[in-house]
Amino acid sequence: MVNVKTRIQRWGNSQGLRFPREVLRKICIEIGDEVELIVRQGAIVVKPSRQVRRKYSLAQLTARMPRVYKVAEEDWGGRAGKEIW
Repeated sequence: MVNVKTRIQRWGNSQGLRFPREVLRKICIEIGDEVELIVRQGAIVVKPSRQVRRKYSLAQLTARMPRVYKVAEEDWGGRAGKEIW
């Protein structure tokens, strides 16, 4: 759990709230991502409005592969330019 204090600040004609980097990283939100604001029982809830980007390790990705998967060489056809094979 991350617990930090911040302040509402004036930005032009609006008010804004700055989120520390560690808070955004914890919930997988990056600058430019769209979020949803929900007011629930006197609290403001901020959550991603769509599937968030996550970073996976190679071990996590390969663990999701079917057990019966067999590695095979793919034929991409002949050369299309000056590739060297």
